[in-house]
This record gives sequence, structure tokens and C-alpha cells, in this order.
Amino acid sequence: MDSAVWVAALTGGTAVLAGWVTTLGNVRAARVQAEESARAQQVGRVRELRREAYLELMRRSHEMSELYWKVGEVRYEPTDPASFLTRIQQLRVEAREAYDPLMHSVRVIALEGPDRLAELAKAVLAAAALTNGSLAEVHRSGAGAFARFDAAMEAYGLSLAAFVEAARDAMNEPL
Repeated sequence: MDSAVWVAALTGGTAVLAGWVTTLGNVRAARVQAEESARAQQVGRVRELRREAYLELMRRSHEMSELYWKVGEVRYEPTDPASFLTRIQQLRVEAREAYDPLMHSVRVIALEGPDRLAELAKAVLAAAALTNGSLAEVHRSGAGAFARFDAAMEAYGLSLAAFVEAARDAMNEPL
């Protein structure tokens, strides 16, 4: 009988120990799974925030481009010099007003990253500042300044295209 008690005690102890080890393994597996799930959610959230920031910059840049195209239209509209200067001044005001939201979107990208895209976004902003400055020259000096405006507008378009390409690539890269 003594050996039966020992066998029962040993079997019971083994069962308890096996249950404890199994539970411990399950707890660790659940913790790892929860951590991986949280990481996946975080990566998804970062990706979505970046995507929204990139789209906002593109939207704001497009608004600036539309204003710049209006300058080109004004150049070829047959109007008197006074109405030409008035319309250019209106476009300058609109461009200044559109610059602040563009600057805000660049700052969001600088915050969200990555660094390469932040630098390209800053290049878009710098090109917009240069284009806005050349628009002021058109207002002050007339027809000769259009060549500088056109060059600045082209540089703006190229900087935006570089940003869009890099943003597309960044969205396809793992975080």
C-alpha cells in the first residue's frame, strides 16, 4: 500500500507540475502574441499617420500649383496694365495665404518622418517660397520677371514630384 500512495503522490505531483508548466507556457505565448499585436497596430497607426501627412502636403501643394497656373493665365489675358497688376496682387495674397497651410503640413511630416521625406517636404516649401518671391518680382518689374517665375515654378514642380515619388516608395517599405 505504501508504494501505491507514493505512486499516486508522484503522479499527482507530476500532473500539477505539468499543468503549471503548461500554464506558464500559455501565459508567455499570450504575452508574446499581445505584444506582437500591439506592435502591428502601432506600425499600422504610424503608417496611416504618415500617409495622411503626405496626402495633406500633396493637397496643399496642388492648391499652390493652381495659383501659380493662374499667374500664367493672367500673363496672356488681354487686359490693361492696372487690372493686370491688380490681379497679380490678388494672386500674391492668395499665394501667401496658401503658404501657411503648406508650411504646417511640412512641419507635420518633419514630426512624423522619416528624415528623407522631411527633407524633401522642406524642399517643396523652399521652392514655394522662391516661387512666391518671384511672383512679387512679376508684380514689381513686369514681363522680364516672368522668366524667373517660370523657372521657380518648374523647380517647385520638380521638388513636388521628387517628394511624391519618395512618399510612394516610403509607403511600400517596412517600418
